[in-house]
Amino acid sequence: MTAVAAVIAVAALLTSCTAEGPVPTAGPTAPPPPSPAVTPRPIDPVPVPAARRARLPVATTYATLRRAPRDPDPFGPMSGLVVHPTADRVVYVRPGGPPLAVLPPAQLEGPTWVPVVERRPGWERVLLPSRPNRSTGWIHTGGGGLRSARRTRRVEIGLAARRLAVFDGDRRLGSWRVAVGAPGTPTPRGRTFLLASVSPARPTYTPRFLALGAHSGTLRTFAGGPATVALHGWPDEGVFGRAVSYGCVRVPSAALRVLSRLPPGSPVTITG
Repeated sequence: MTAVAAVIAVAALLTSCTAEGPVPTAGPTAPPPPSPAVTPRPIDPVPVPAARRARLPVATTYATLRRAPRDPDPFGPMSGLVVHPTADRVVYVRPGGPPLAVLPPAQLEGPTWVPVVERRPGWERVLLPSRPNRSTGWIHTGGGGLRSARRTRRVEIGLAARRLAVFDGDRRLGSWRVAVGAPGTPTPRGRTFLLASVSPARPTYTPRFLALGAHSGTLRTFAGGPATVALHGWPDEGVFGRAVSYGCVRVPSAALRVLSRLPPGSPVTITG
């Protein structure tokens, strides 16, 4: 049938129907059944040849990862879920995307535990301990070699109030006045985590440094290190409640005792 003939045939059918009476209207119909829920298929990681893997930067507090995506919610709550690679683990820019770095199983005299801030099928987005501050990356969760844990305790630091508080769930374990960064060397804001507990061989002003996964925004190095921000003690109580440090948070002895019992990966949020 030609196109013209088809048009004539349809027109004739409509004419015959209307000639005998009004075209009946359809009655109410049941809504279509809901579509079944579809679980997104996990995205496989891009294979990384050994030669290329060897050239990737190692995601430690000494590294700078210029291609690392930034934390999408830097002041949002953290679930307490943390992960620990039992061997070097490739970190990706995005699920199925290019490799970014290698996360080592240990650094600063202790195991590497990093907080999970986002999850997708087969992938977890974690905070990284490297520059720039608020760097993140994606780890593929398949293939083993990744331990998980849940941290119930967290640290909250208010720079304006110059106070530090430790919580276990909704229960506050303690709150103390602290010293924070001076105007020229401010303490960086945002969510980070307890990276490592380091005890100096020859203690001077503190018996312990609790290194965070954050760095000074104004200093590139400090005392021979990468200007990693830390929580640590201070012998002069007159500094507490003031903005006088190089970016670290100086805490009284009672606070340091509580903080020293927190495991690595514990969430820390620093607000203005």
